[in-house]
Amino acid sequence: MRDRRAWWAGAAVALLLGGCAGIPQTRALLDAPPVEIGRKTELTAVPFFPQERFQCGPAALATMLGWSGVEVAPEELEPLVYVPDRQGSLQPELLAAARRYQRVPYVLEPELTALLREVGAGHPVLVLQNLAYSWYPRWHYAVVVGFDLDRREVMLRSGTHARHIQSLKSFEYTWRRAGHWAVVTLGAESMPVTASEQAYLRAVLPFEQAADWKTAAAAYRGAAARWPSSAGAWFGLGNSAFQQHDFAGAESAFRRVLVLRPESPVALNNLALVRLQQGDDDEAARLAERALAADPANPEFRATLDEILRHTAGGQ
Repeated sequence: MRDRRAWWAGAAVALLLGGCAGIPQTRALLDAPPVEIGRKTELTAVPFFPQERFQCGPAALATMLGWSGVEVAPEELEPLVYVPDRQGSLQPELLAAARRYQRVPYVLEPELTALLREVGAGHPVLVLQNLAYSWYPRWHYAVVVGFDLDRREVMLRSGTHARHIQSLKSFEYTWRRAGHWAVVTLGAESMPVTASEQAYLRAVLPFEQAADWKTAAAAYRGAAARWPSSAGAWFGLGNSAFQQHDFAGAESAFRRVLVLRPESPVALNNLALVRLQQGDDDEAARLAERALAADPANPEFRATLDEILRHTAGGQ
């Protein structure tokens, strides 16, 4: 019996130590809260959809979309995000569904301060929690809508509770066990306050891949305003404008890329195509020649120059 008691005592100590080690972000936040977060915020206008069995993903996403101005019920989202074999929703399905409604899903850095900064800026945050154990998970989606640092609490739209109060400590436990996954879903005209340039551009890229050029253009325009020296933002804006036959907008964007990256062969090639559409065959040919000289083996650049030369010859 002495050995058994010793084992239980050791296990208890391990659990206590694990508990202390399990909330480093909460401790750091409370020890030195960033000024930009504030002490208390609650987004009372965020809608609420009670979650039915296995429906926490659709309900949480409907909450996010409803706040952003999209009127959609969880039942409408269920076919898009619910995976019957898993009896739940996976993160890629949730992100893809948000994009279907022209919302840019941006996955936050795995930091409690980033999450609370977004809430403090007025943006609800969809989070994944594991309400059980790492070895026997019980996954759950909820939406963080507020926090109170003095009371050490967060407020969530969760399950059947429109205003579920959870301690910061408990929240970090359950959030950490789910990989610190959190996402905001904003319209393309808005942007997360914690967004970084490259991560945001990656979040916008799927709109290009889906040929949703209008949403892509709006998002890239916002990115270019946030990061004026971002060649990627201007390049994406140029491509999106070109696909919408906004050749003046495409020209302006690609010329901005060339200010930032003077010998970018891709920007030279794309600007050549724009100038061809605008009727300036001479500049188009010069730009295409510069692109091909920079990358002689590129078949796309050769095809652009050949197209311009054919057009010039036909015009003569």
